[in-house]
Amino acid sequence: MSTHDNPVPLESRVNLVPVRVVVRDSNGNAVANLHREDFQLFEDGKPQIISNFTVETLSSLSGNAPSPSQSSASASVSAPAGFLPPGRFVALLFDDPHLKLDDLMQARIAAGNYVDKYLAPTDRVAIFTVSGQTQTDFTDDRAKIHEKLSALLPRAVTAGDPSEAADCPTMDYYEAVEIQDHHDNEVTDVATQDAVACLEQLSGGQAASTPAQQAILLQQAQGLVQSTALRIEDEGDEQTAYVLRRLRETVQRMSVLPGQRSIVLISPGFIYPNREQEFSEVVDRAIRESVFINTLDARGLYTPDFGDISKETRDPDPVTAGYRERLHLVGESSQIEALLDLASDTGGQTFHDNNDLAAGFRQIVSAPEAYYLLAFVPPNLKYDGHFHSLKVELTAKNKFAIQARKGFYAPKHGETPEQVAARDIQEALFSQEEQHGVPVGLQTQFYKTDASDAKLAVLAHVDLAHVRFDKADGRNDNNLTVVAAIFDRNGNFITGTQKLIEMKLRDETLAKLSRTGVTVRTNFDVKPGDYIVRLVVRDANASQLGAESGAVEIPY
Repeated sequence: MSTHDNPVPLESRVNLVPVRVVVRDSNGNAVANLHREDFQLFEDGKPQIISNFTVETLSSLSGNAPSPSQSSASASVSAPAGFLPPGRFVALLFDDPHLKLDDLMQARIAAGNYVDKYLAPTDRVAIFTVSGQTQTDFTDDRAKIHEKLSALLPRAVTAGDPSEAADCPTMDYYEAVEIQDHHDNEVTDVATQDAVACLEQLSGGQAASTPAQQAILLQQAQGLVQSTALRIEDEGDEQTAYVLRRLRETVQRMSVLPGQRSIVLISPGFIYPNREQEFSEVVDRAIRESVFINTLDARGLYTPDFGDISKETRDPDPVTAGYRERLHLVGESSQIEALLDLASDTGGQTFHDNNDLAAGFRQIVSAPEAYYLLAFVPPNLKYDGHFHSLKVELTAKNKFAIQARKGFYAPKHGETPEQVAARDIQEALFSQEEQHGVPVGLQTQFYKTDASDAKLAVLAHVDLAHVRFDKADGRNDNNLTVVAAIFDRNGNFITGTQKLIEMKLRDETLAKLSRTGVTVRTNFDVKPGDYIVRLVVRDANASQLGAESGAVEIPY
């Protein structure tokens, strides 16, 4: 028997395509009693074999609170009085570059109301922003949360601000995309008329009187439209990139947390032309890391803003004026599609067209009461990054509503057996669910080295009588991977160690160890405080896992 230390794996590629499915009845309640045979999964219109199927409920997502680990020393290690390990993590991500001040203030008030009235002792909340300013990491300190909420303001992340209309001509991001990318002649013509009108105003209100002057003015207006559209599109695309980047970073941050993990994106919405790949990658990562993305439209009951109606219209033609208003309305309303897709594809919820933002927070902060995680191995999958459509149906005819992702992008690389093992361990390590595929017991010991330092030992006792061995060359072979990790009281990952136990045992040695078991010890240097200990053991032969959690207090 030999032991090797390795760093804890924190990331791996996935060959299985995961599909999170939420099924709701006619009253909107999550349905939790369906089975694998109740589902049909289609990729690019072709039925697929569902190779993995699990049902998750709120209790399994939260897990049971880790029980105090018992020390094998003379004194037991108990959880601190009143300390409940975190079971749910909520990241409030404010889209401060896109949010207007009035909408942001209403969202701040609603978020504060939720924190005051509905935050549970086992909840941890973080305040994140797209701009990266005015933030706080996960905490149960309500005063700190309120401090950051009250300091939130709209923040520009570009040199210009595409949410504000350009002076000449007026143009928003949606119009700029239609002109630059889609070469929409109708949109370009209306923008050119706007440019002609504002150029005439800049010249003192004098209209071009001769055909030559009119031709010059039209040429100037067309050039102004193209340059304005290019500038507005560049600025808007940069803002969209910031939103997607911060979403990806927030998912990554939450991937190393135990228990339920939800993001609430507070935003007026955005459009993402030419960034579909990044958008899909956010969805892929959120599903792989068991993170739900919920969205809240901070505009509330949305009414389109057509500007100051007291000002005299620049276009007396009612047909052109009507088209301009419809175009503006389509651009504003299209922003909600990103919020709807983020929530739908990751199994989250969205709240929009409602001014009761406080009710919105209560509705969407939590993960669904139950969901199904389906997975399949695409046949003849090419690692080319191409998009593949997905569709989930129920075999029985009923009135249930199905929420699932609409597609996925193929990975650019395959997954090795080592990466499969790393993924299994990572998912178990950052969950709170107990697993008993490998019979393992958890114990902890500690002693103070001085007033500010301590040694913490994590002991994993594995019952080898229930572990399968393969016979080769007269020996009983198997490998066990033992991972011990330490989290702080807010569930933040501190450190972890992985040990590989290589066993090539004679029959008499295996018989003895089957009676006594084997104990693996992992030592950590820690400071006094409250900790959560997580232990995961993986059996290489059967690909089975054992996982246990414990809470420990090291006194000051």
